[in-house]
Amino acid sequence: MQFIITAYDGTDEKALERRLQAREEHLRGVEKRCKEGEHLYAAAILDDEEKMIGSMMVVEYPSREELDLWLKEEPYVTGKVWEKIEVHPCKVPPIFMQLHGERSS
Repeated sequence: MQFIITAYDGTDEKALERRLQAREEHLRGVEKRCKEGEHLYAAAILDDEEKMIGSMMVVEYPSREELDLWLKEEPYVTGKVWEKIEVHPCKVPPIFMQLHGERSS
């Protein structure tokens, strides 16, 4: 099952600092999960000054429960970077899956 995750960072003065502290570990996890076919697409959400203020991801997990298990260990969650997380089921059209060499479901 595919999901869109939209996650917004905190807005306090230490928010960017927390993101940067957790970023390397977050990116290592994304790389691993991308190779495993769980993370399909991602982008940092930027403000008008191009400062990172959140994340958008399209992921694929067998169930919402398994996605939630990943979120419990995600460095941006454990590091208190993401303050608000929205998760919505979605369906990536096969043409986009084929363009990126991913399996279609």
